[in-house]
This record gives sequence, structure tokens and C-alpha cells, in this order.
Amino acid sequence: MPKALVLLSGLVVLSCEPEVDRLGEQFFPKTDVEEAHYDIVGYNINNKDTLRADNLELGNLMLGAFREQVFGTQKAAFVSQVRLENYAPDFGENPVVDSAVLVLKPLYDVRKPDEYEDGDYVFPDGDVAAKKKVISYPVHKYGKETLPNGEFTINVQEVTDYLGMVSSPKFSNKVVGLNSTLIGTKKFKGTVNEVNITKDEDNSTLYSHDASLRIPLDKAFIQSKIIDKEGTSVLADAASFIRHFRGVRVSVEENDGYLMSLDYSAMHIMVYYKNDKTENGTTTRVRQNFKMSLGAGNVRFGQYEYDRAGSAVATAMSNINTVYGDNQLYLQGMGGPSVGLRVPASAISDLKQKFQNDKVGIMGAKIRLYLDDSWENDYELPTRFVFYQKDKNDFIPDMKVFSSIEDFSIFAFQNKTPKYYDIVVTETLKRIVEKEAKNQDFILEIGNWRVNTQIGQLYGFQYDTRAYTPHRMVFTGTQPGNDKKVQLIVTYAKN
Repeated sequence: MPKALVLLSGLVVLSCEPEVDRLGEQFFPKTDVEEAHYDIVGYNINNKDTLRADNLELGNLMLGAFREQVFGTQKAAFVSQVRLENYAPDFGENPVVDSAVLVLKPLYDVRKPDEYEDGDYVFPDGDVAAKKKVISYPVHKYGKETLPNGEFTINVQEVTDYLGMVSSPKFSNKVVGLNSTLIGTKKFKGTVNEVNITKDEDNSTLYSHDASLRIPLDKAFIQSKIIDKEGTSVLADAASFIRHFRGVRVSVEENDGYLMSLDYSAMHIMVYYKNDKTENGTTTRVRQNFKMSLGAGNVRFGQYEYDRAGSAVATAMSNINTVYGDNQLYLQGMGGPSVGLRVPASAISDLKQKFQNDKVGIMGAKIRLYLDDSWENDYELPTRFVFYQKDKNDFIPDMKVFSSIEDFSIFAFQNKTPKYYDIVVTETLKRIVEKEAKNQDFILEIGNWRVNTQIGQLYGFQYDTRAYTPHRMVFTGTQPGNDKKVQLIVTYAKN
């Protein structure tokens, strides 16, 4: 490829301006630069509402429920193993659990804190005069900002099935055995709290925790499951423990609201208990605590349930036309539908004739997709996607050419009426037209390629965010006569 064209392609990739594909025309006489539009066959792909959603695939965990008319109802729960921080623990003399909490870390908005301070607070352990300061933050939500009944009921259950190895694939429709008795529950109003309690006397810290969602657990369960097993083989090592306490499932009761993302690396169970301490013949009760981790090293996976009854997507999935295309194209993350895009052989043939006979050079090429009129709402829209060629386990050439450029993107979004996305395929199309590369369908999915934030580079083709990206949207598909139909736009110049 001539260096000038490489530079021009780079400008296309890095800019978000819709007309940037025309950059470089100043180097050619106006009569020599032309633009051609070609119809594309866009069709829906039914992923059967499932995908791999385990340690390998999950950057975050998802929790919640969300319902709307186009895609129906989606519920997200998760399952995780639990591990002791220290095995063969010594809980001391006469240990008794005071309380236990499952600590979750939803992603939240630090820009919107709400502070509350109680200067007359009495710390319950010892009736100590204290000051309590609470800072609340709203969690990031995908779906409805306000819940129908004002809150989620979050439940915690004990898993009764052995969850196996971290390396074993687990899909989002996997079912596990559960103890029907809840071991924890909480009403959640959509905020996480940071708490700091200080003693009035000397301003020393009596209790504190960072911003988190803390679900009270049944202290009798923790007493019998953990504390009372001191000295037995089930607490001796990790292999024994994960077969004794096999894990937890966290879910919501409701069927509508929003989906939220959780940072699994910081999740844990905190147990507070007291034991006896005897000095000089006097026995006192002493506060103690220990932690059980749900973070690194534990098996975890997302469980996603869908009810598509009466939804537009249910009708679309039962009438997919891969030959002539579909009128609307439905995209949804977390196992929902994706989209196939085919550049017709007739378009490739026309471009090859221009290349061979008219000696044209392709300056830019992009696939344009318009948001469909049926998707008019305020739900968050993605800025990037997972985009690749069918049957190819590699990035498209356009991504590989510019992969060394930090924060590069082949996607541009026009966020004004009419809203549309452009996907740059310049290098890919050039190789098909000029170098006889195979013309394979493109696949478009909700999500993004995962990035190594330390070096700003993509991890690799097999690592993406599809399993924990909640976005959904509808594009106008293959509709002859509709100006908003999916199309390929090619800018070329005669040499």
C-alpha cells in the first residue's frame, strides 16, 4: 500500500468525525475522487441466549433484571466459590459469631456523592460515644434509573454442587444445585455506602469500610458451617474446603429494573466474632474477624435468564433470512443476538473492475448502520463493538494495521439525528479487491476487545467483553428503497 494511503487510513480510524473518510481529497483533483454506495445483506444471528461466561470470559460480574418490549426480560445472577484466607484456622476459646456480611463492589459514580453525618452516634459494642459519617454513591445502571417498587431484593443461597476447576468452561445457562434456605438477603435501593465511625474521646477509628454493598448473612449458618468445624479436615486446605462450602449464588427476586456491574476481585465474606481472652484470671470477650475470598482463584460464572415471550426479538429470531437479509438487525450482549453483514459478490466484482480497468485506488471504505426508528429511548449506547470476519480467528486487517496506536478505534458514532455508526473496513476491502483475499461475512456483536491497560494494547482475539456487556440496540437492516438501510460506502480515486 502506498504510504499516503496508509496515513489516510490511519486518519479514518482515529477520528470520530463522520466525514473524515474524505480527508485527503485535497491531494487529488475534484473530478478524480468519487464515492460509491453498495447495498449490504444484513441478517440476524440467533445465539440461543447463551455464551461462555466463566473466569476466562468475565472481566466483571453482572447482577440485576431489566425488561423492555423489544428484547423482553433479562435477569443476571452469578455463582462463585468461596475460599478461606488461612486454612486450619484457630478461632480461639469459645468463638461465637456476632455477624457476617457478603461484600460486593458494584461500579459506582464518584461524581455524585451524598454525605450524612451523625454526631450523636453510639457505637453498639460497648456503648461508645462516637461520630458516624456515611457517604453514598449511586451505582452505574443499565436499564431503568428508578425501580418499579423502589428497590431490589438481593438474595444469597448456598451452592450444593461441586463447581469443579477454574479451567473448566461454564456457560451462562448452567444450572447448579442450591439450598432452598436463604443464607442472606438485602433490600437494595441503588446506592453503595462508605462508612467511617470514630470515637468522640480521641477520634480513633472504631469501624470503617469503603464504598460497597454489604449483604447480611445468617450468623447461625456461618457458625455451624465454619466456626464449629475448627480442627476438622474440611478447614485444613483449599481442596477440602471447596467441597465442604461449595459456593454461593447471588440473585435478585424482581424481574425489572436495571443491570449493574460488579468488580469480582474485591468480593469477600467478612465474619465478625468474639472469643474468650483470659489474663490474670479474668476472662473477657474480645472482638475478632476473618475473611473469606470470592476473588482470584475461585470458580465463578454468570447465569443469564431470558423471557422473550411477546417481544420483537422473538419474532425476528424465528424469521431470519441469511440470503436476502432482515429488515431490522438486533444486537444484545450477554448471549443475545448478533448480526451478520455480507458484501455482495456483485459489489466486489464492480470494485474489481474499477481497480483493474479504471486503475482506481480505494481511499476509504466503511459500513454504515443506522439506528432503527423502533429503538428510540435513552438507554446507553455502546461506542465500540466486537467485529470480525466469519470463520477467521483473528482481528480484521484494519485493526491489525493500527493495533500499535493507543486508543485506536475502527468505529465512529454520529450521536445526532439520524444516528448511525460507521465501521472502517478500508484495509480489509482493499485486500479483497486488490489482492484476491476471500470475501467473508462480517460478524458484529455487542462488546469490545479487552485491553491490557498497562500497555494500552489488545490482549488477543479470544478476549472480549461480550459476556458482561449489557447493551442492546436495533439497526435498520436490508431494506431496498430506505435511505437508512445498511450499506457499504467506498471512496476511491483514479491513479
